[in-house]
Amino acid sequence: MEQGILILKNKLFFIRHKIFHIKSFFYFYKKINLKDYFDKYQRTRLIKTNISVVLSITIVLFLLGILGFFVLNSKKITNHFKEKVIITIFFKDKAKLADIKKFEKTIKLNKEVKMVKFISKKQAAEGLKKDLGEDFVSFLGYNPLQNNLEVNLNGMYVNEEKMDELAKKWKKNPTVSDVSYQYYKPLIKILNQNVKKMSFWIGIISLFFLLLIFFLINSAIRLSIYGKRFSIRTMQMVGATKNFIRKPFLKKAFILGLIGATLSSLLILGLLYFLDNYFPDFHFLKDYKLMIILIGFIYLIGSGITLLSTLLATNHFLKIKSEQIHF
Repeated sequence: MEQGILILKNKLFFIRHKIFHIKSFFYFYKKINLKDYFDKYQRTRLIKTNISVVLSITIVLFLLGILGFFVLNSKKITNHFKEKVIITIFFKDKAKLADIKKFEKTIKLNKEVKMVKFISKKQAAEGLKKDLGEDFVSFLGYNPLQNNLEVNLNGMYVNEEKMDELAKKWKKNPTVSDVSYQYYKPLIKILNQNVKKMSFWIGIISLFFLLLIFFLINSAIRLSIYGKRFSIRTMQMVGATKNFIRKPFLKKAFILGLIGATLSSLLILGLLYFLDNYFPDFHFLKDYKLMIILIGFIYLIGSGITLLSTLLATNHFLKIKSEQIHF
């Protein structure tokens, strides 16, 4: 009887031992799974935060890059339209072609002159005939038009004072009958006034945009560091110095800034490639000096603002008290 009771006790002990092992297995398995899940959640959250920061930096730098592009190319764009203004020099009927060609060469030597085109009486008649749709020479019995030179000035010299000065100078030539650009005078005045206004407003908008970009990037960086505030507090509690705590955050911010600047630069280059195909006269991508300045400016702003924002945010969380860390 006693032997039977002893065997039963041994069996019960064996069953309890097995149950204990099974419970322990499931406990540790569950614990490991929870830890893996938490680690995975943290990694996913970190990736999402980094992506949102990079996207914020990319978008604002792209918009800033477009504004910077117009600031750097505003003179080039206005000069392009100014250089379409034509001064027409008409020659007397008795003027010899050799004298006209000699005068043309003299005009080309002027620093103000960009391009000179000679149009003969015959070419002028053919052009007007095409525009009117009628042969006015046959109707009149003679060609009333004159040999002329069409002169385009460099954009920086297209203003009323300089054009009046050149017109008076060229009229003194004995072969010249008249110098005309009266049709363009109102256009030149309006264009120069609008350029001054545009330069002023671009300056104001640029300043506003820089402040807006700083606040947008600063908010994104601050939000990402907010999620690490407990890690900052833990490092402080174990005796880590402020510089040691700041270092990984600044390094990460610098890398994110460079990534954002690279993506925005690629978007801007793509936009300029499209503009070059649509407006081939401007050759935006071939102006390497301005392109280097623009891309360098984007990288400088991207890395500079992210580093400054990170420094301000980490300093804020390094200074706050323990009871404020949850808010």
